[in-house]
Amino acid sequence: MSVFRNSGSHRIAYMMLALGLPGFCAAASPLPARQKLVERYCLDCHNTTDWAGGLALDAEDMSHVGADAKTWESVVRKVRAGMMPPGGKPRPSRAQMHAFASGIEKDLDSAAASRPVIAPVGVRRLNRAQYANAVRDLLAMEIDESTSLPPDDVSHGFDNGESLGSSPALIEGYVNTAMRVSRRAVGDPTVQTAQKEFRAPSGPSQRRHVEGLPLGTRGGFVVKNDFPLDAEYEIRVTGGRPSFGASADQRVPRVQLLLDGAPVPLKDGKVRMKITAGPHDLGAAVVDDERGAGVDDLFVGATPRGGVQGIVVLGPYAASGVGDTPSRRAIFACHPKAAADEEPCARTIITRLAARASRLPKVDDAAVEGLMTFYRSGRQEGGFETGIQQALARILVDPRFILRQAGSSPSQDIALASRLSFLIWSSIPDDELLAAAARGELSQRTGREKQVRRMLADPRADALVSQFGEQWLQLRTLDSAVPEVPGFDEGLRHSMRMETHAFLSSVLLEDRSVLTLLDADYTFLDERLAQHYGIAGVRGSQLRKVALPPQDPRRGILGQGSILTLTSVANRTSPVSRGVWVLENLIGASPPQPPANVDTNLDGQNFETPDGPMPVRQRMELHRRSPACASCHQIMDPLGLSLENFDLVGRWRTQDGGSPIDASGRLTDGRKLDGPASLRAAMLGEPAQFVTAFSQRLLGFALGREIGYEDMPAVREVVHRAQREKYRFSALLLGVVESPQFLQASGSR
Repeated sequence: MSVFRNSGSHRIAYMMLALGLPGFCAAASPLPARQKLVERYCLDCHNTTDWAGGLALDAEDMSHVGADAKTWESVVRKVRAGMMPPGGKPRPSRAQMHAFASGIEKDLDSAAASRPVIAPVGVRRLNRAQYANAVRDLLAMEIDESTSLPPDDVSHGFDNGESLGSSPALIEGYVNTAMRVSRRAVGDPTVQTAQKEFRAPSGPSQRRHVEGLPLGTRGGFVVKNDFPLDAEYEIRVTGGRPSFGASADQRVPRVQLLLDGAPVPLKDGKVRMKITAGPHDLGAAVVDDERGAGVDDLFVGATPRGGVQGIVVLGPYAASGVGDTPSRRAIFACHPKAAADEEPCARTIITRLAARASRLPKVDDAAVEGLMTFYRSGRQEGGFETGIQQALARILVDPRFILRQAGSSPSQDIALASRLSFLIWSSIPDDELLAAAARGELSQRTGREKQVRRMLADPRADALVSQFGEQWLQLRTLDSAVPEVPGFDEGLRHSMRMETHAFLSSVLLEDRSVLTLLDADYTFLDERLAQHYGIAGVRGSQLRKVALPPQDPRRGILGQGSILTLTSVANRTSPVSRGVWVLENLIGASPPQPPANVDTNLDGQNFETPDGPMPVRQRMELHRRSPACASCHQIMDPLGLSLENFDLVGRWRTQDGGSPIDASGRLTDGRKLDGPASLRAAMLGEPAQFVTAFSQRLLGFALGREIGYEDMPAVREVVHRAQREKYRFSALLLGVVESPQFLQASGSR
């Protein structure tokens, strides 16, 4: 049996082959049977003479595998993958291989239980999303973190790990952001008149009714704008003119402006009006008197005349005050009636904000006094509220706010409250969670489960979808995809992303089995995406749940346009990229790296014919003629080729370049693939493989670090417990929370 310890090109290549192996629950193999299997199938290569792959199993003590857990976890991983023995060599039966792996796993888990290894979690700062969410929950105010802070580094597939370091530029960004946020939250009477412009999304959405806007309108959009003061503002709506080439006598369509859903009359496309401070919804659309889009879709294919291009907000003018905004209500727990009341009131406000920002039930007097010096300085410059603003700015750059530090919490329960909130909400704990921690309830399994289930039911748990789910599936790379396909635009890209987000949300937050991610009898579509998929009966811009019949190629994430687009290149599909994506994200394997000096380009003159470019499958077959390439591609290519009926933007097709699509292939365990349905069936045939890969990623996200061999016993325990509940997401999440790695993460906040 050829098991490689250090070969990057073969190291897990082939956990995907575990698609052909049973689950984790068979009886363990006795030690004599283990030794006989190794002697018969492994020692010809893996011995102290040949050292194939840098591994000599005759030098290993098979009765004490826990003494070299790193090696034996590697052995188990490859045996579970079914890649060993290599092709052409005698192989034990699948039952024998499974019993062999189960026996080693049992011994590894027993050794880990008696000698747990907990890798420490180091200091890391809040990432951009966590910072924005924390500001939202602390100050009841939304901020656009993408314009405030630089992008975060990514490690182990996520941007919440120990790679989140610091730099002078980043520190400057935090300081500038803290000043802007504190002024906006408190209210700044000195704010200058400014112009803010919002652009309408492009694409066919401007030819149809848009959800959230009145019936009888088409196009347009709705945005949320934060008005800094009670004042007058001028609002202009740009566009609404007839499209290029329209006849001179065509009537200009009317434009409808809405403020918080109420219509506002316009004169020459603008209005000046009083608006209270705080967040308000602005909407604009064309009133299509002739077509009545949204009321009568019979004319949905007609060419519209003009459309909304943008909304411009200018102001404030003639300000009357800072107003009563949600952020001011969150900050000002008291209002001094006399000068003597100001300092006690300021101390109350600052103490409460500092405790919440620090994720603690209370902060010490010395910390509060340090913040009071900033209040007093601001008080002298501009009065009570200026003092509060300057103290708040100091809180927002305090290391206790922007850093998650190991060993900085007064108790394990308080530290655990913070870890739970950043896991599920990507934000700071709320008062109820901190109160439960202060009462010691998080020391008990029942108390932890109660809080986890409460937090999952909270709208803030959507962060688990956007921060864990979307990064796990690499969905953010869809933003940089540039397919050279007529008609692909930002509207379609948005619909694709929303489908996958809504689908993830339905599984994670509605507590379905995570196996639903592979095969679901539903998806979420709007009219644009339904037309792209060739699915009839979906009208309008609202995303809605749509049923899918058995064997429909759209079932599960493998049939979604977002995934199929981000795994393609600009001008064609890429079965290699799709195969690697499946390998990494659904099977939990690292793809083999191409050998040095091997040309991996499948475009160019070598793949041209008199009739045009070769079909992708023919290009790959030519590429695989090189022995250096064939060994790797036999792992990835069948996975990607099974999805070849989907073009580079996820449309179903039966031909490529005039040739019929051939989606057939064979896994290395011999099972045949002939399309997406067969790939789904293969993966569902071995559910523990997918659930293990999912659980590894979830645990890595929870810990903010890469999962290593020492963590695998915990991962197996998570999967084993969740099996009793048919792999419901809540069972996996609770398993991660109950893991020793999460519970004993060095008291980090």
